[in-house]
Amino acid sequence: MPTHTSTSTSTIAASQPPRLGADRQGLLLGLIAVALFSLTLPFTRLAVAELDPTFVALGRALVAASLAGLWLWHQRAPLPRREQRLPLALVSLGCVLGFPWLTSIAMRSLPASHGAVLVGILPLATAVFAVLRGKERPSPGFWLMAVIGTALVVAFALRQGGGSFHVADWLIFAAVLLAALGYAEGGRLAQAMPGQHVISWALLLAVPFVLPVVLWNAWPQRALMAQASGAAWLGFAYISVFSMFIGFFFWYRGMALGGVARVGQTQLLQPFLTLLGAAVLLGEPLTADSLLFAGAVIAVVAAGRKLK
Repeated sequence: MPTHTSTSTSTIAASQPPRLGADRQGLLLGLIAVALFSLTLPFTRLAVAELDPTFVALGRALVAASLAGLWLWHQRAPLPRREQRLPLALVSLGCVLGFPWLTSIAMRSLPASHGAVLVGILPLATAVFAVLRGKERPSPGFWLMAVIGTALVVAFALRQGGGSFHVADWLIFAAVLLAALGYAEGGRLAQAMPGQHVISWALLLAVPFVLPVVLWNAWPQRALMAQASGAAWLGFAYISVFSMFIGFFFWYRGMALGGVARVGQTQLLQPFLTLLGAAVLLGEPLTADSLLFAGAVIAVVAAGRKLK
């Protein structure tokens, strides 16, 4: 009897598909998150083509905050501790307010493919903030890569702008800095509280500011908003639900399973995915300049992470 039971158990186990290890699960979830995030700029450009950028940026935060409130209530999440409030406020400033608002304004005049290259430096900028906040001492090679990466995006912006920066370029640069600050603070907080709670509390913290501004902005434009096309509202819906909320669930869960450094490498694919999304959704051409600079930025970011 024991032999028969052991054989039967082995047969059943062998017939079941192998389960993915934690590392592979983390990488898979990270790739899903990056795929969701990579469509943010194209869908933002769709939305702001017909809707006011301020409404798009803050309205999406309000929608995501509603989902976050329901999630926290369902999870019966405890209130953040006193020492967690300032870092949460920085996450809110960078990821909920700063990056969405500035990129929404920039996408009124910049192609999404142009923004994709500039935002490609975000992983390296996040690493810089993590170093500064974590009081680490990275290698000289890391700082060299940071300088080279910055020079590349500056050169691309100047080349595309005919030798000068446009206002929208400066908005993207500021958006990257704010998002990097928010990502770095969120990564530190995720070591002490679930990552889903980090983004959810950051969204709720923004509501007292976001709600009155959205109402004040939307009321005079209600007739124009009613005439906006389905494509514009589809763009708004995507960045509200996926870019601002669900994407972070995959992202933080993936990092928890596979490690921050390992899963963070998947973000290197984001500029190329954004370029592809801009081509499919907006019909923007895949130019040699964009592909070349995106590839160079990705290579520098990858090298910088290894040298850190």
